Amino acid sequence: MRVITFLSLCLAFSIADAQIQAQTMGPPETMPAPGPNWFMSVTEDAGYVFDASSGEMYGLIAISGHTPAVQPSMARREFYAAASYYSRGSYGERTDLLTIHDFENLSPVAEVDIPEKILALPFRGYIGLMSSGNFVGVANMNPAQSVSIVNVENRSFVTDISTPGCGLIMPVDNDGFMSLCGDGTLQLIQLDDAGNESNRVRSSPFFEIQEDPVYDRPRPTRSGWLLLSNAGKVFNVTTAGTRIDISEPWSIVTAEDAAEGWYPGGTQFHTIHKELELMYVAMHQGEQYTHHEPGTEIWVFDLAEQRRVASIELEIPAAMLMVTQEEKPLLIVGNTDGETHVYDALTFVHQRMIEGPKARLFEDL
Repeated sequence: MRVITFLSLCLAFSIADAQIQAQTMGPPETMPAPGPNWFMSVTEDAGYVFDASSGEMYGLIAISGHTPAVQPSMARREFYAAASYYSRGSYGERTDLLTIHDFENLSPVAEVDIPEKILALPFRGYIGLMSSGNFVGVANMNPAQSVSIVNVENRSFVTDISTPGCGLIMPVDNDGFMSLCGDGTLQLIQLDDAGNESNRVRSSPFFEIQEDPVYDRPRPTRSGWLLLSNAGKVFNVTTAGTRIDISEPWSIVTAEDAAEGWYPGGTQFHTIHKELELMYVAMHQGEQYTHHEPGTEIWVFDLAEQRRVASIELEIPAAMLMVTQEEKPLLIVGNTDGETHVYDALTFVHQRMIEGPKARLFEDL
């Protein structure tokens, strides 16, 4: 009986072995040029590139669990990801890098050593590509705040710019960037052709840090940046030369809304279509400083007219929003169940759900 069993096993393995074909290495897969409504879904360990129109995934970038965000450069056809790595996984010798990935197969093509102090919170404002496309800024905290400047043209670290009391990177014209400061002001730092600091100016205080702080989630507009406060005040910020211009605020929350306890909230709770000047905000009912609570509704605002034009109730609260920038935009919604849904951003007709790992951030390509 044992002999028969042994012979049977040998025969089975022989048949299975005969069915296994030898593998040969083929050319690497390449990613097509990103379309107008492609986006990246960033998780703890990868950035997944999706086409929102079809729901197809075209590739992924391997990142660290200590990566704040991924910065694309459409002109250079590259992605930039800052990250911290530890020799023993979660501890040991630390190395901080800005890794450069190509568009064709999303492979790393270069690494630049940067100071070992990057701020690895998953917010879009902690990495920024300057207007010339030659420099990337990476936000640091150890606990002193600073910004590391990397020359992505020649793949080199340039300098570390001290920004005490000021965080975020909001790139503006002429290789400058603004930061939001803890005393209720904005700071503008401008770079020279080599990437070193050439000028620094500070605005007057424009919000009360204790009464109604401004969120650390700025969104780019056609001409500058939009800042939103905890209570729903909107500030439009632009620069002209060495001057910082801050608009008079208007509110997305009416007196009636405020009485009902409506506040913005979520991890990525508002997004702007630049050309159409539409802003989408995840809103919930609660108390002040419940800004981490997801949105039970999405409110849509006409920024030019400074008024709400639509409200959408959600069956599952939304934690993240991102609108694509095409002429007929799509709204990407990440809900608290970890699902990613795609809607027509003008009619809010549901188009599809995209299967994939739970995202912690959406990136516009």
